[in-house]
Amino acid sequence: MADPKGFLKTRERELPTRRPVSLRLMDWKEVYEQGDVATVRKQAGRCMDCGIPFCHQGCPLGNLIPEWNDLMWRGEGRQAIERLHATNNFPEFTGRLCPAPCEASCVLGINQPAVTIKNVEVSIIDQAFANDWVEPHPPERLTGKTVAVVGSGPAGLAAAQQLTRAGHTVAVFERDDRIGGLLRYGIPDFKMEKRHIETRLKQMQAEGTRFRAGVNIGTDIPWDELRTRYDAVVVATGALKPRDLSIPGRDLSGVHFAMEYLVQQNRVGAGDTVVDQITAEGKHVVVLGGGDTGADCIGTAHRQHALSVTNLAIGTQPPHERPEHQPWPMTPTLFEVSSAHEEGGERVYLASTVEFLSNETGEVRAIRVAETEYLDGRRVPKAGTEREIPADLVLLALGFAGTEGDELESQLRLPLDRGNVERDGDYQTSEPGVFVAGDAGRGQSLIVWAIAEGRAAAAAVDRYLEGHTELPAPVRPTDRAIAI
Repeated sequence: MADPKGFLKTRERELPTRRPVSLRLMDWKEVYEQGDVATVRKQAGRCMDCGIPFCHQGCPLGNLIPEWNDLMWRGEGRQAIERLHATNNFPEFTGRLCPAPCEASCVLGINQPAVTIKNVEVSIIDQAFANDWVEPHPPERLTGKTVAVVGSGPAGLAAAQQLTRAGHTVAVFERDDRIGGLLRYGIPDFKMEKRHIETRLKQMQAEGTRFRAGVNIGTDIPWDELRTRYDAVVVATGALKPRDLSIPGRDLSGVHFAMEYLVQQNRVGAGDTVVDQITAEGKHVVVLGGGDTGADCIGTAHRQHALSVTNLAIGTQPPHERPEHQPWPMTPTLFEVSSAHEEGGERVYLASTVEFLSNETGEVRAIRVAETEYLDGRRVPKAGTEREIPADLVLLALGFAGTEGDELESQLRLPLDRGNVERDGDYQTSEPGVFVAGDAGRGQSLIVWAIAEGRAAAAAVDRYLEGHTELPAPVRPTDRAIAI
């Protein structure tokens, strides 16, 4: 185990320092400074090596957290990354982007601040890349079977890497011009610089995975034609259909979905020229939605030099402490201050958007909001509380309503269930040999669930093609971690 008295000697939870706000708003680099190795080792030593490590249950991947905490504390980084990679293909992604349900399940968290699991994880993989410990693992033999993976987000990449290592010839199709899905175009650089994607893709290419960017399956290649070309197909197209807000003024110029805005900025960051870019520069920005995507919009607007940024959430402000109805080891809904919130702006709760208001040229100039009240379990605007908030740019970060699956329905006759592609307990659809992994099948979820499903779907595909599999299958579509 890690330091037997570590959690007694080191009671404080210590995380890397965020760069000063005034400095980080001048660039798009990641907000955290490089962590001190000695501090990380001391924090890893707080792990208790519990008889029943609930952090395993909190993590959909089943990460071997006490094991690599122990190895990190002992200074055995190379062994630590081997244990980490045993369950997680991309810790450089999860260590930066996952909300860490494992930490909510940490046994130490019952009466002390939880172990800094997420920070130890990203420190392990960063150290491994820096020391060239991350090597390609090409298959020992080829099976002669071919698999098409459609979508290059975390679910698709995880499935592709597992299937390539099992000996299948795998091609990943991505409709965008670069590989990475929402990792590439949905996540701002200040949360994860894209060099991490490039580093991992080099490993996957060296292993034999083939990438086909700029190919829109369903249009450039029909789904049914793709199915005939390959022995199996994995649908990992995500849940990209945005949730809209149908109120007066929705069609005004200046009201956009969050992903329209974030994708454009990521393209600019990659060196592309974006015509008529949506920008917050010199504008009063209002972001609707209090989740991670909303925070990404806030941080982006600050870096584009917005005049003001207001974040509206329709519900109540979450509590600062774990509520009684979400006891350990559940993941509680808590009030959080992300790096973007720390950078400025105003957060308003119990705010119901009633109408977008126009200027004389048809552009949004303000939004009318009212206080939210609860009637018969419904959230409705409270009469008599309306007020206006100036808004030159409104960004809708209200979540996602399912996958963009029209062509799947028409070309492969795959039924959708509440916007998600239907599948059975082995991730297989009604079309033999067609499997679904990640948000396309489960709906909008966490990156750690996407990777877990990609790994599990890969095992199902391998079993379908070979009659058996040695690939690990961490979850089934019906599984739920205690922390979720």
